[in-house]
Amino acid sequence: MSRRGFFSVSLLAGALCFLIIPLCFGQTGRQGLAEEIRALSESGIPSLMQRALDQIRQQNLGSGEFGRIMNAVNINLFRRLYPDIGIQFPALDPPQSHSYARILRDVDRGLYSSPPAGSSDYLEFVLPFLALLGETRQDRLLPSLPDLRRAAVLNPGSVLAPLFMGLAYERTGSLAEAEAVYNRALGISTECYPASLGLARIRELRGDHAGAVRALQDLVLSFPDNAAVKRQLAVAYYRQGDWSRAQNAIAESLQHESRDGELLLMQAHALVEQGRYLPAQRPLDQYASINAQNPLYLFLRARVQAEGLGNRDAALNYLRSLIRSGGAGEDALIYGARLFLESPREEDRNEGRALLSRLMEGGTSSPEIIRLAVQDYINQENWQSAKDHLAPLLEGSPQSQDLLSAYTIERGLGNNAAALSHARSLYEKNPAGDEGAAAYISALIATGRQAEAGRLIESRLAAANITDTQKARYYYLRSLIRSSDDQVVADLRASLFSDPRNLSSMIAMFEFYHFRRPERARALIYLRQALALDPANPQLRRYAEEYPEVMRN
Repeated sequence: MSRRGFFSVSLLAGALCFLIIPLCFGQTGRQGLAEEIRALSESGIPSLMQRALDQIRQQNLGSGEFGRIMNAVNINLFRRLYPDIGIQFPALDPPQSHSYARILRDVDRGLYSSPPAGSSDYLEFVLPFLALLGETRQDRLLPSLPDLRRAAVLNPGSVLAPLFMGLAYERTGSLAEAEAVYNRALGISTECYPASLGLARIRELRGDHAGAVRALQDLVLSFPDNAAVKRQLAVAYYRQGDWSRAQNAIAESLQHESRDGELLLMQAHALVEQGRYLPAQRPLDQYASINAQNPLYLFLRARVQAEGLGNRDAALNYLRSLIRSGGAGEDALIYGARLFLESPREEDRNEGRALLSRLMEGGTSSPEIIRLAVQDYINQENWQSAKDHLAPLLEGSPQSQDLLSAYTIERGLGNNAAALSHARSLYEKNPAGDEGAAAYISALIATGRQAEAGRLIESRLAAANITDTQKARYYYLRSLIRSSDDQVVADLRASLFSDPRNLSSMIAMFEFYHFRRPERARALIYLRQALALDPANPQLRRYAEEYPEVMRN
């Protein structure tokens, strides 16, 4: 923010604070110039600290010990607390023997130095906390609180003690106390925007992401050129899952600091969540030189390879690195297990099962983990284990995918009536849905209700907005109720013409030439194509045992 713009926002607050300085700082009568400069500096309020610097310059105090040390105090406070306020600083030349200079040297080394016993100097109580601005460890933050509480008593009109207490309370998990002292700082001066940022973070920590975004949006209106405020708003959009806004806000913040690793990862993540995999590679490439072992970095690399580039092997390698690092969260482990289990290679699937077992340790698995286990049992045709694991998810109001799994399992167990019940529930849950309609039609056919199934098939094929993939599915289903071989073959060919990767039709063509019209050469063609699509399919593997030549080139 420019100097002129800053004062246009804070003129009234600054003027009022200046008028009440004698009251705020316990002074009576006319203050001397040094006391006035000290009071302005101790306030921690940007416009008043700027006035202190101006007084030192205008009164030619910058070459004396007092002027030099107060310049150093104000410059350090500006640079560390308000780095986005653009003002011109004088030369930094503190007298090295002064107690404040010793404190600031300790701050530069990250050392917290408590004030001397018996001290009543406000700055000796608050300046040491500058060493802890980036600290998160409780054992370093908690010892500072007694000093800050004493400082708040020494000078109740300064924002520094309540701001610093807010940071210490926030980072040690005392959110109610942090909220109270942040509000106290803002009650002294709304120019203390770090306190507003702290309140927004507390809302996020409490799960109120929308409230944090609203508060930060209001703050941007008051500080439109403030990079710190804009950065935190970008982070709030990201944590809210508002990927489009997050991406745009992060891009703006990266113009201010292009090597901000946290923002680079957030930008890549926002792009991946929007399916923009190629653009996501640029921030990932930039981040690689910062920390190529970061768990989120490895996870995003894996997603780009798997979802964007279709390179399963590269994705699995990134996931292996992530798992070895020990930093993978549950979402990444579930994603990795799913990708391993979907691999055509048996060794990859075994890795996935080992990972899935790890996720299920303890007996209290999330629904997503249970669904992954159920799907793996279905893929192995281990129907009873699949049914046992699925049972808890069918209680209450099961999701559509759970009903589809229940239908598939009951079909595998030969319980056609139970399969029809689940399929009907799925279809009634969403009559327009393709999965539910197909399952219901299949269940109708399996229970001998071909006429009803046929009417539903024809109504689906006649839909104006039907896709080729949907056509392929319904042509296949219609082949199941055809009365002549020619009709069967015609529907299966129509299905594969609409979608050459329709596995059900491919298997059906193989079975037609294998069982009903034995033509080994043609059957072999369809079996090879089906195995290429689903090499782990147990049914296809059984068929392959009858065709030793299936694996030959």
